[in-house]
Amino acid sequence: MSTSHVVEQCASHDPAGREQAVRVMHLINGEHYAGAERVQDLLALRLPALGYEVTLACLKPGRFAEVRRSVEAPLYELPMRRRLDLRPAWSLAMLLRDKGYSLLHTHTARGAVIGALAGWLARVPLVHHVHSPAAADTTHRWRNRLNTLVERRTLGRASALIAVSEAMAAYTVGQGFAEEKVTVVPNGVPVVGPLPRREEPSGTWTLGTMALFRPRKGLEVLLATLAILRRKGLPVRLRAIGSFESPDYEATIRRLADSLGLTGAVEWLGFATDVNRELARMDLFVLPSLFGEGLPMVILEAMAAGVPVIATRVEGAPEAIRDRIDGMIAAPGDADDLARAVTRVLNGAASWSAMRSSAHHRQAARFSDRSMAEGVARVYQRVLATTNHNIKPRPLVAPR
Repeated sequence: MSTSHVVEQCASHDPAGREQAVRVMHLINGEHYAGAERVQDLLALRLPALGYEVTLACLKPGRFAEVRRSVEAPLYELPMRRRLDLRPAWSLAMLLRDKGYSLLHTHTARGAVIGALAGWLARVPLVHHVHSPAAADTTHRWRNRLNTLVERRTLGRASALIAVSEAMAAYTVGQGFAEEKVTVVPNGVPVVGPLPRREEPSGTWTLGTMALFRPRKGLEVLLATLAILRRKGLPVRLRAIGSFESPDYEATIRRLADSLGLTGAVEWLGFATDVNRELARMDLFVLPSLFGEGLPMVILEAMAAGVPVIATRVEGAPEAIRDRIDGMIAAPGDADDLARAVTRVLNGAASWSAMRSSAHHRQAARFSDRSMAEGVARVYQRVLATTNHNIKPRPLVAPR
């Protein structure tokens, strides 16, 4: 369906006959600026061209507000004081009703709880974005079970579910949600343009990784891989871009690096706002995730920048990276297998130049921010076409 048709179906008109954008509220956590937050930021930038006026609301105000690119989109802070604090749902419901929003779009388990209640109160249809599996989001089994239970209970009435990959669609249907409600809209990032000119590395190779570092990201495996490669005499070093989930985890990782003899071989550079500049300083991008992904945005960003990717076989990664064509795929949690993949690139068995060219073309063709926004707009169109807007909102009484 063409973009213009999306706008014609969804846009309303003012008394003068001019088209008015459909108002959509995106409810986010906002504490970090990782992959899911980048999706929300890009949608806020791209959806207005398709006839949607995006507003953002944060339940855990933090880094997102500081670094987002979508500065023209209004941003409300509706902070949750604790995990089970439902009061923001009332404030959100009043915003939805009083400001005339036609859709509510949520992105996390926390957002689903607040959004489901607010949408029910204001009679605004709910769209939920499934970025990663709630059943495998952390290394804490009880927390995963709680998140899964919350997801099942709160999203049953959602008008549509957006899965970021085929893997996430299969997961969502497997959790008991109706298949007809689930639409795959792959994540996307801006197209950089022509493939940046770079010479094949010689001498020391710089491996890079970028994430919000937490146990499921597999940083321990990557450090073990780096130690294996250096023991074999291969000239490699690591640039690690990103903040840590907690000071305790950072201390654990730094102790591990020291124990593996990697002092001086790893640069810990913290959070960075200019992703492309950091990627340009890497010869290979490595994402050693153990589980819990959807379709990692940072893989797509590396593809766009022309940096060959070595990723593990977790949710979504093989859908973006075709093994030995666009990059390399290794077994999760296996430092030896990851080391073998890196070695194949370093010794020329896998062509660094051919992979970067293929990945750059594939990202532009299949994983752009514009194609992502168009996919989301088509979901909005279907929801609005089947929603009865004549239902009056429920009376709202603020909790005491």
